[in-house]
Amino acid sequence: MARLADNSKALFDYEILKHFTAGMELLGMEVKSVRDGKCSLRGTFVAIRGNLPRLGGGEAFLIGASIPAYQPKNAPKDYDPMRTRKLLLSRDELEELRIAEGTKGLTIVPLSVYNKGRFLKLDIAIARGKKKFDKRQAIKKRDVERDLKRTL
Repeated sequence: MARLADNSKALFDYEILKHFTAGMELLGMEVKSVRDGKCSLRGTFVAIRGNLPRLGGGEAFLIGASIPAYQPKNAPKDYDPMRTRKLLLSRDELEELRIAEGTKGLTIVPLSVYNKGRFLKLDIAIARGKKKFDKRQAIKKRDVERDLKRTL
């Protein structure tokens, strides 16, 4: 299970409340590109579109992820590396994410892309934005830990 892309900024900007694992609908050239490490999750988010009664109907999408073509010269002329990609989740997970998205102050952020066997998975989380003083505390804690490691 190798991590192929991380969104380290999300861990700094958000307090993670609950994790989910989702599959992604990708084109073949996108899969090769992600496995080659050319995926960027900076500034991405997950949106739930469509209503979700118990009969089904809602879908989750990854918005803002940049996955360039594996071989740019062989890519179709109309290929968009920033296109919206569908996420594969169970109905219960979609319902929980839809409720969290509707709650004030909560958002859904992607954390990392990794492979599980031959499949690519996306680790997403329900998160709450940190305040400025929380970020300062995180920076202070990181600096203290770094200084302790130096002295040892």
